Amino acid sequence: MANTYTAVTKQDGGWWIGWIEEVSGVNCQERTKSELVASLRATLAEALELNRQDAIRAALPDYSEELVTV
Repeated sequence: MANTYTAVTKQDGGWWIGWIEEVSGVNCQERTKSELVASLRATLAEALELNRQDAIRAALPDYSEELVTV
């Protein structure tokens, strides 16, 4: 299931910097905007997977999963 997130980006001198608006701590810096968006995408995917693993590990051994839509 694909989700959509918002990248906030800006150029600062010779660098592009950006953040994922909905997920604290996901931020990157690259030389080009396209490199920045690719880095944000990869960093977001890693952060979501790590958060998922942490949540499951904290809930073991008996847990259930529920989909939540906002």
